[in-house]
Amino acid sequence: MNILEKIISYKKKEVENRKSLFPAKLLEQSVYFSSPCVSLKKYLKREDKLGIIAEIKRKSPSKGNINPYVNIERTSIGYMMAGASALSILTDTEFFGGKNEDLTTARKYNYCPILRKDFIIDEYQIIEAKSIGADAILLLANVLSVEETKKLTAFAHSFGLEVLLELHDENELGHISAETDIVGINNRNLKDFKVNLEHSINMLNKLPKEKMKIAESGISAALDLTILRDAGFDGFLIGEFFMRHSRPEEKCKSFILEVNALNKKSITQ
Repeated sequence: MNILEKIISYKKKEVENRKSLFPAKLLEQSVYFSSPCVSLKKYLKREDKLGIIAEIKRKSPSKGNINPYVNIERTSIGYMMAGASALSILTDTEFFGGKNEDLTTARKYNYCPILRKDFIIDEYQIIEAKSIGADAILLLANVLSVEETKKLTAFAHSFGLEVLLELHDENELGHISAETDIVGINNRNLKDFKVNLEHSINMLNKLPKEKMKIAESGISAALDLTILRDAGFDGFLIGEFFMRHSRPEEKCKSFILEVNALNKKSITQ
């Protein structure tokens, strides 16, 4: 099995175990369950921000430990003070070192949209996402059928959650429907975890023009973001580039300053 297949195999067992330990009825008693969600789409459209979804990721299967002892409170607050549009929190424990409590902590200190980044294959995980304070979830087209994608999207919408549908190649375009909130193009091949930034641009013209579009993975320079934005992307999910720094929020701040300086320079030329 490749890495992704191993993750999904493990996730199926994990979900069944969590269902027995934390029944859906128990999750529905969470203080966050009845709280209204903050729209990720609206925040990405804000003219005073760049559309950056700043991610907290402790480790990855391909890179090992990235920032295993990250301070969730300080980093999440710092990301937003730096000018990020939203937060993305990895909640997978086995492969990415995250946990549900990471998202809940970020929710406690921030009013911005928070994306739950995990491998969602079951409606239970959507109930779980709502219970821990998420505003949006990620769905991976390459681990779901078209029908499963539609079903999980509708279920998420029933709780007010928005959905970021992640694609990797044009064979997955059929997963996009009228109900899809945001389409993300991942530059990282989840089979071998290699990154190619050009992949987003090549895929862009194949996406419905009316959909909001996010470029994911591989962004590591101000010019990268500028090129992708000029190509037509509305948002940019950035994780490892920030998390490699001992203070990810400071890296995010300096990055945003660099992008703004680059934008100002291009306007004056």
